Amino acid sequence: MEYYFSDKMKALKPSAIREIFKSMGDPEMISFAAGNPSPLSFPVDDLARIGADIFKNSSTAALQYSVTEGYPPLRAAVEARMKEKFNIGREGDMTIITSGGQQGMELCCKSLCNEGDVVICEDPSFIGSLNSFRSCGAKPVGIPLGDDGIDPEELDRALSTTENVKLVYLIPTFQNPAGLTTSLEKRKAIYDVCVKHGVIIIEDNPYGELRFAGEDIPTIKSMDTEGIVVYCSSFSKILSAGMRVGFVCGPEAILQKMVVAKQGEDVHTNIFFQMLCHRFMTECDLDGHIAGIRKIYREKCGLMLSTLDRCMPKEIKYTRPEGGLFIWVTLPECINMQAFVKKALENKVAVVPGNAFLCDENGTVNAFRINYSTPSDEDIVRGCEILGRVAREML
Repeated sequence: MEYYFSDKMKALKPSAIREIFKSMGDPEMISFAAGNPSPLSFPVDDLARIGADIFKNSSTAALQYSVTEGYPPLRAAVEARMKEKFNIGREGDMTIITSGGQQGMELCCKSLCNEGDVVICEDPSFIGSLNSFRSCGAKPVGIPLGDDGIDPEELDRALSTTENVKLVYLIPTFQNPAGLTTSLEKRKAIYDVCVKHGVIIIEDNPYGELRFAGEDIPTIKSMDTEGIVVYCSSFSKILSAGMRVGFVCGPEAILQKMVVAKQGEDVHTNIFFQMLCHRFMTECDLDGHIAGIRKIYREKCGLMLSTLDRCMPKEIKYTRPEGGLFIWVTLPECINMQAFVKKALENKVAVVPGNAFLCDENGTVNAFRINYSTPSDEDIVRGCEILGRVAREML
């Protein structure tokens, strides 16, 4: 039997990160490739206690169908926290609960983009969102990511010269994969450019509460007086990635259409985990829990950077994030990135090749992404030492 796939799906490639996961069965492999939260960050005892109580006293609600928009008490708690922490939520906005943060980006694209429409993205950008846009028939078009975000003038030029741009997708805080943060000045300018052109911004902020150095910068959504920003985030990095509970806040007209799209995908997000999130938010010390996660990542990031400083040749450059999960490593031209990644894997260290994050799937970049949240401290030191040795050999 010969199989014929849809035009939307036949060109899509598997996630490079998910493919790398297949090599993780090797017990000797050190993985810097994942984007997982640290297992040390999971509040297992509190979740076990709350979960048992839900099944004992609220089992019908936890096991029955629910509303697509999300568990009402959780929606209210999320709205209150977004307002308190990020000054998000104005008249005309609406909040829904999604199956992870990535579903928010996919639903927004599905609701607003036609086949062939363009989504302007930072380049490089999050591979999950890029593939979500592609699966909807939209075309990601990249603007190079600078040390403090994309250039607003380049964005203005792209919006002036590119046809059928429907969305601008940004990860302004601790960007994935680069770990960089867009400055306040650029956030304001980017917002003004998008208002000028009447283009919707998707602000993806899964790492915003994971700052362990520096000062907080206001979200773009907090500046949104014109109703052009759809804000996506999740509990994946502050509570549990496996729960797949995210949330979106944006103009009600857009989110109502996203609700219709979600009904056709999964009816509603897992209601038991929504109830679990709500109970943890309202009964436990969520801020204290997040402070503990920040301490873990401050120490792990510091350990990785100090080991890279000690072991890496000076020709190798890397970002120094103030939060989030990732470091972006740039190689000199004399070292081929793909060859480096292959040799690192042969030496039992997995990293993600940078081209996996490019808007142009045939593009090239001489960089790769590493993660410090998942590996143990011992593996961070040993893995960075191996990467340094590989770099010296290839130089």
